[in-house]
Amino acid sequence: MELFYTSGEFIDLGAAKITIAGDEFHHLSRVLRKQTGEKILVTDGNGLRCEVIITAVGKKSLEGEIVEHSLVEKSDTEVVVALSMLKSPQRFDFFLEKATELGISEIIPMVTRRTVSLPSNEKIEGKISRWKNIILSAARQSKRYYLPGLHVPKPFSTVVHLEGYDVRLIPYEGSAKPPVFASSGNKILILIGPEGGFAAGEVEESKDEGFLEISLGKTTLRAETAAIFAVAMVRSQLLEGSEKEWL
Repeated sequence: MELFYTSGEFIDLGAAKITIAGDEFHHLSRVLRKQTGEKILVTDGNGLRCEVIITAVGKKSLEGEIVEHSLVEKSDTEVVVALSMLKSPQRFDFFLEKATELGISEIIPMVTRRTVSLPSNEKIEGKISRWKNIILSAARQSKRYYLPGLHVPKPFSTVVHLEGYDVRLIPYEGSAKPPVFASSGNKILILIGPEGGFAAGEVEESKDEGFLEISLGKTTLRAETAAIFAVAMVRSQLLEGSEKEWL
């Protein structure tokens, strides 16, 4: 069954009722042409899994009856990537899609000294809205019951001072240190620079704040490739070392 999302305020477990509106309703009714009587999966993006039978399809929303529900256990490992906003919006969008599919926990758009794409305050709201739609579409396709968190863009100087992480890593092309990631249960923050890499002093600044430098190999990767590769490496390590599903 396909998986769809709706806000928790539209889910009434006591009455076994659910409502889907907005873009998800449009996708269900106009694109997939779902009808009453069909069964779908619905989540609030916070681990709730509902099996739902469609009971009514209106002009702006869909109603359903919850026939079964459960809470999907969340992974105890969190992977957060702070990626510089990129000159090509399509490349940043590609990262959002693939990182979501791979199970990233949070995404922090970052502004470094070499970041070229600096949207105005008037345009950033539109960008964030588009990014959320990309994440939602990728989460739906990959059947994720936990939506990744999306931060507003933050400057590099703010990101390196973020606390609450067990492991903080900064891959860059000048490092020769192998990428050894932490074991299951850790919260990991990975910094990825823009197309031109981190500026002189940024790596040292991050190391002064406790970040560990690592190498992602001898070849020079595009920024979005490096970010996806880092998330995939953590996922691979977790799948190899644990039977627990990583969401």
